[in-house]
Amino acid sequence: MRRRLLVVLVPLAVLLVTALGVPHSVTLAEREMQETYVDRLGDVGRFASLAETALSTGRTEALQQELTRYHDLYGIPAAVIDTSGTVLLGPAAAYQEAARAEPALPRIVTAALAGTRSEPSGEWVPWDGSALVVAEPVGRDSEVVGAVVTISDLSETRSRVLLQWAQLAALGLLPLIALVSVAWPVSAWVLRPVRELDAASSRISQGDLTIRADAEAGPVELRRLAGSFNTMMDAVENAVQRQRAFVSDASHQLRNPLTSLRLAVETLEPHLDGGGRQVYEVAVDEVKAMQRLLNSLQASARMESIRTTSPVDLDAVLATRVDRWRALTATAGQTLAVEVPPGLRVLEPTGGLGSILDELVSNALRLSEARTVEVSARVAAIHVVIAVRDDGQGLDEAERAQALRRFWRSPRHQNVPGTGLGLAICADLVGAAGGELRLEEGLPRPDGSGRGFAAMVALPVAPQDPGD
Repeated sequence: MRRRLLVVLVPLAVLLVTALGVPHSVTLAEREMQETYVDRLGDVGRFASLAETALSTGRTEALQQELTRYHDLYGIPAAVIDTSGTVLLGPAAAYQEAARAEPALPRIVTAALAGTRSEPSGEWVPWDGSALVVAEPVGRDSEVVGAVVTISDLSETRSRVLLQWAQLAALGLLPLIALVSVAWPVSAWVLRPVRELDAASSRISQGDLTIRADAEAGPVELRRLAGSFNTMMDAVENAVQRQRAFVSDASHQLRNPLTSLRLAVETLEPHLDGGGRQVYEVAVDEVKAMQRLLNSLQASARMESIRTTSPVDLDAVLATRVDRWRALTATAGQTLAVEVPPGLRVLEPTGGLGSILDELVSNALRLSEARTVEVSARVAAIHVVIAVRDDGQGLDEAERAQALRRFWRSPRHQNVPGTGLGLAICADLVGAAGGELRLEEGLPRPDGSGRGFAAMVALPVAPQDPGD
């Protein structure tokens, strides 16, 4: 954010410097050019009046000497030419050498021989290497017999203007340097609390509700914002802790009465006749279901209180699970296929990746009436996608949209043991690890009547261990 502030301030400073310095620099260059041009007009005008007299009387020695001294003194070739362009008076060699390098000279000479005073030879700028060509006709109107031409090297004028421009630029940079030197520490002071708030928000999104912002640094407005942020986090943390404590305490407090109730119900078994035994079995099943529900609530409260991830090798996780899965599928007359490439490393969610995969495979075995369960994995961009698919009954699109909600159960599974919390807890844990749990269509059913169920777990790829 400091960079954004400087991106705004620096162009403003440059604009200020440009507004103050550039017009003055351009005016300076124009003034230098005008002064040089006026000086050359005066010189050629005087030489033209002398040349008119000298050519009409034939006394050209004095003018020749003056043109030579002018060239020796100023280094500017000044020559009197006739209407054909031939040099009549002046340093002919120096003039011709300078004339060859000036493409604008023929146009200016032609205008002078036509009796017109010349204009500047071009748009003059300090970095342009062309000379200043000035010509004045000798004679008037139809009696023009020649022209006086000077070719001025402007390197000294350019150097002088460039030096003055450099001085102006140096002076113009002082406000810019002063502005940046002030803006840098001020922006650091202003934006440091913002960066800390951003870092705190990132930590909170990862589940750390204990983080707080510094409410003593920065401007008054940001200190108030940090204080409000901390107050909000205190309220959120207290509410979450109370919620977790309530769930845990309620589950714990209800466990003993339920255990006593189950024991009491079971003691009635020897005293029941055929009709009462059916009611007894229903009561026992209900008590067992409530105990499973309490166990799930306690597990959910414990796992949600921890929001940390750690890298784990997928091979190591599967090595502790696959044999047990195969035993379960073999007992149920089902087939388990595992197709996972070696060397995959992911960030493991809270509670362990193995527990999440156990839940997904258990759902496939218990709820789908599948013949085949397939576990596979692949790398997709920055995630490893672990898929648990089956070819059982599956869920339609509307049911999949609700299946990750807590306590939701499909109407087909109401008589199957379960609490409706497993997928919801898995989705929360995977999301807290920076991943995603998606429900999709699974494998084709053997009878061709549709597709089964698939749970896709996408987890971030963990960096490789430097020691590997």
